[in-house]
Order: sequence, then structure tokens, then C-alpha cells
Amino acid sequence: MTMPNPREALLWAPRAWVGGTWRERVLMAVDAQGHWQHVTPDQACPEHATILPGPALPSLVNGHSHAFQRAFIGLAERRNTAHDDFWTWRDRMYGVALRITPEQLRDVATHLYAELLQGGYTQVCEFHYLHHAPDGKPYADPAAMAQALADAAAATGIGLTLLPVLYERAGFAQPQLRPDQRRFATSVQQVLALQQAVRGPLVNAGVAVHSLRAAQPESIFRLARSFPHGPLHIHIAEQTGEVDDCVAATGCRPIEWLCRHAMPDTRWHLVHATHATPQEISAVAATGAGVVLCPGTEANLGDGLPDLPRWLAAGVRLSVGSDSQVIRSWPEELRWLEYGQRLVLRQRNVAAAPGAQPATAARLFERLRQGGAAAAGFVRWGMEAGARADLLVLDSADPALCGLPASHHLDGLVFAAPARPFSAVMVAGRWVKGLPADRALAALQALKTLAHGQDG
Repeated sequence: MTMPNPREALLWAPRAWVGGTWRERVLMAVDAQGHWQHVTPDQACPEHATILPGPALPSLVNGHSHAFQRAFIGLAERRNTAHDDFWTWRDRMYGVALRITPEQLRDVATHLYAELLQGGYTQVCEFHYLHHAPDGKPYADPAAMAQALADAAAATGIGLTLLPVLYERAGFAQPQLRPDQRRFATSVQQVLALQQAVRGPLVNAGVAVHSLRAAQPESIFRLARSFPHGPLHIHIAEQTGEVDDCVAATGCRPIEWLCRHAMPDTRWHLVHATHATPQEISAVAATGAGVVLCPGTEANLGDGLPDLPRWLAAGVRLSVGSDSQVIRSWPEELRWLEYGQRLVLRQRNVAAAPGAQPATAARLFERLRQGGAAAAGFVRWGMEAGARADLLVLDSADPALCGLPASHHLDGLVFAAPARPFSAVMVAGRWVKGLPADRALAALQALKTLAHGQDG
């Protein structure tokens, strides 16, 4: 739909999600910097306000993305060997990682980021480890691949948190990278340089460690000391094989080792943390670190299920990510997050908190909204004064929402599988539009090129 540009203007919504609940007749003012100046419920609509055509909802931050893997989805869903798991998938995924150029990455990421906007994300945390040329040598501009991501974000209008990744070795007992990991190699100094290399109106940056197996302990400590502010992400405890290798090499489980030796704090965000003991969950809660869950990817890769009830009960900051891009919509990620728990526990509404927050979708949404802000390095996120003016307009005519009481729109959004739930998306006070035809065509051509020969 076409909406007027509301920078330095007023918006009025018949209903909006404010302070963790639906509120009526909400007046919102956008300032010149693209932030909410105020969000005030129970207000009459001024004559000069833009009236939103449906309920307004905050967007979510996508806390974990590998944009280049958008070129691989649907190409690893066949098995021709006796065994198939995360590690065999990874080896095949490297085939795309070794081929993609900066121009192709820009086009693939442009396509992906447009999809993520349609799926309700307005900020994406890009866990970026694909740095060098296919031969493993740095580009003339060492930030060429990072810049491709920033260009894609600018083309679509999505916000970007770039997280250049420290990647030094192939495993605990493999001090060098494998030949098919040659594009990933980085030192602490290179990561810090990349963190400073790319900026833009909607671009910020943190840092990341690929995993405990992929970086020396001393390097992890040095990176954390050298980057005292902003988000620091790390893959951890995604696979049982990774847990076993960590125990064999260090005598500790991965999360146990991290909490004991790296002393994580509120800057840290643990991606996946699928295989965590109750003691490890308590240890993470004590540090103030966050956890990024990627239920669609974790299901697709056969990772396992996190102990969601304990993470919620411990008060750990949670966010959600699209990771390998098999799912590119946060309502579906939330549905998978809850349904996985229902299947394994044989219960319903596992994420609800009777008495405090009995609505499953609302509790998950609020926890992920708040945790996502920290994952991207923001203090405020949502429809509140001082936060960036991002919002989603729900399509009340979507078949999945038709007939639902207004108080259950969020429940329907998550659990009734709407196909096109958002009629408009705003980022930093501007309505986001679709891709121009030439950019869309370039993106599709890049996807076709990279998919060629990868359909085994």
C-alpha cells in the first residue's frame, strides 16, 4: 500500500501495542531523527494526523542472520547417504560460501532483507564471517563483503547491526582452518577494524566470536577486553557433537566454560544455546547475558530443542533469529518456538505464565522484543518515546485474523498462520517500499547462479 512519509508528523492508530498490551486510539509523533517523540493512548485523532488503516504493532529485531545462506535454502533437503546431520549440511553449505562474490552477496542480501521486512523484522544482526576472496586472500578493500551487506540494507531500508566474526581454527584439536574455511580467517585486530569500517544512517556494529571451537581462548578474552561497549555474539552449544568436543578438550561444557572463564556480561548474546543444563541456564542468568534462539534453523538442521521454560523462568533476555533463512518471518519463528515445546512436553501454551501473562504469543513477543533490542545494541525498542520509529500495520482483513476478537490479534498472527499479515512497514519514520524492478531482477539472477550445481 502507499502511505505518506510521516517524518516530523503525527500518526494515529485505532489500536496499537503499547507497554506490552493493546491500547486504543493511539497518537504517535515522529521526530526529525526518525524516533518516537511520544506514543500516547486514548487520544482523539487530530485533523492533520495520518490514520493507519489497521492495528499497529512494533517490529522485532532479527538477532541472528547469515545472509549468504539465503542462496542455499531448499538445496539440502535430500539425502543420498546413510547419515545426514548438521555437519554434512555444513560441508555442502560451504560450496556456496566459497563461490559467492561481493556483488552476488549484495544482491542475495537485498532479496533477503526485503523478505525480512515483509516478515516483520526491521533490524537484522548480521553474523558476518564471509570476509575474503574465494582464494582466501583479502580483497583490496578488506571490508568489501561487509559493505555489500550495508549496501543491501540501504537498498531495502532495513536497519543493520554488522557483527564481524573472529574465526581462527577448525576445531578444538585443529589449530588451523580447513581449506574450505579459508574465506573466514580473521584475527582480533581484523575484527576490530571491520567493526569500524562500515557505517550508515541505519547501520551500527558489534563484534562476534564464531564459537569456542573456532577461536583460541586468549583471542576471545582479548576481543572482549578490546570492545567494552556494544553487542558481542557467539555461537554456542548448538550441537551435541560440539558439547562433546568441548568437554573432551576443556573438561567443561561450552556454556559452563564460557561462564567460568570468559566472564560474559550484558554485552554478550549466546546464539542457540540449545544444549544447556539447568545449572548453565542459572549461570547465564547471573551474568546478564542474552540468548538468541533460531527455532526454524534449529529444526531444519536437527539441532534439538532448547529448554524454553527454564530460559523464560530464569529471566534471561531472549531474542529470535532467522539464521540460515529457511524461515524469514518472526510470527512463524514464534510458532515453531512454542510448537517444538508442545511436541516434546506434550503440553499446550508452554510459554504462557498463568496469572502473570496467560497469552502465549504476547509473552513470547514481549520477551523477544526486549531481548532483541539488546542483541542489536539498542537501549529502547518498540512503541515508546525515544525508540526508533519502527512499526508494522496489521492487515485486519487477512483471512487468519478475520473474525478474531481484537484482543486476540497477536494470538492469530502467531498461531493461525497468516500468509500476508502486514499491510505496511515503517523503519525510522519512513514507510518501506518494495524493491525496484532492476534490483529484484539482479537478486533473482544471483540466486539462480549460486543455486546452479548445488541441487544434489
